[in-house]
Amino acid sequence: MPRILLVEDEPAIADTLIYALETECFTVTHALTGTDALVAAAGNHYDFAILDIGLPDMTGLDVCRRLREVSPIPVLFLTARTSEVDRILGLELGGDDYVTKPFSPREIVARVRAILRRTVQQTSPPPPGKPEMSCEPSSASLRHDHSAMRIHYADTLLDLTACEYKLLLVLMTQSGRVFTRDQLLDHAWLDPGAVTDRTVDAHIKSIRAKLRAACAGAENLIETRRGLGYSLAPEP
Repeated sequence: MPRILLVEDEPAIADTLIYALETECFTVTHALTGTDALVAAAGNHYDFAILDIGLPDMTGLDVCRRLREVSPIPVLFLTARTSEVDRILGLELGGDDYVTKPFSPREIVARVRAILRRTVQQTSPPPPGKPEMSCEPSSASLRHDHSAMRIHYADTLLDLTACEYKLLLVLMTQSGRVFTRDQLLDHAWLDPGAVTDRTVDAHIKSIRAKLRAACAGAENLIETRRGLGYSLAPEP
């Protein structure tokens, strides 16, 4: 059974979510604070994390940042904040989705199942014997390892989330082609209707930051075509 780490400081909300998740055969560990959650994560394996952004000792964003340092665990944020800045910040940190309060416990269960299903499909190995694909003419620096489902830039492994990996891979398949946000959503998300086109912007910004960390100036590989979308620029 999938193991869920639930970090929520409101007992009433936590009890409702625990009941809904356990009814659907998930195993749930509940933490009231970010510190307790990190301690639990250090000693146990979890398949999914549900993080309330407003915690008493640190934010759920802080918890996500710490978890992402050691694990690609999928993350769903719970938040009472509705501003676009909070939403995009959470996605930039590696969150896979967010739900604003109040919410239906059944909706949370459905989103958890959808994200887990998407994550499994994204990380499933390709058919045996499939050759390595790389971006042309950028293959000298960008390299895709099919068997490991990883992308390297200038011999540096890019620490990408599942969605970031799929987005960059889509751009790599046709260097120079402009992909609209809707096209990228269709290619990189199994349920594109569950997210907005600004989700693409947030993930592209995160990918650029990771390219820049691998090599100064590499973030310019992904070009923004205003009013159109994004493309991967050929390297000189």
